[in-house]
Amino acid sequence: MLLVLASSLFLSCTDWPRKVPSETELLEQELKQVNWRQVDEYPTVADCEALSEKFERQQCFFDFITTLIQQKLSADTLQLSASNSDTLKLKITITNKAELKFEVAHRDSIPEMQQAVIDSVLQARLVDFPPITPALKRGVPVTSSFVVPVKINGN
Repeated sequence: MLLVLASSLFLSCTDWPRKVPSETELLEQELKQVNWRQVDEYPTVADCEALSEKFERQQCFFDFITTLIQQKLSADTLQLSASNSDTLKLKITITNKAELKFEVAHRDSIPEMQQAVIDSVLQARLVDFPPITPALKRGVPVTSSFVVPVKINGN
């Protein structure tokens, strides 16, 4: 009788009910955990790719892009008469296809007449950039935007 009792205590794993999450449930759980406001890798250029630390590559890219924009705009001197500022906040968007787009951030602080002048200078000067690798999220190229301050007068 003891032998019968002992053998009935052993159950296989298949005898226990278990719930296996579906692919959809797993995907939904994973998507909820992803922070979509941050990228895994920032955009980069060839000069910065050799750096091993993420922060160093990020800083290298921002320094590179800001300096290059400053050089391209240095041929034109724009004055912001209404805001008494010599710095323009420029929104840069790098698409997942590595296309660059530039626009003035905080346009409401610039007189309407100057907006057209600034837009035309940006269109004319901010061309012919070296290849830029877009930001990555989970290994997939994504569109990213950021704002950089750019000195806009020649003083």
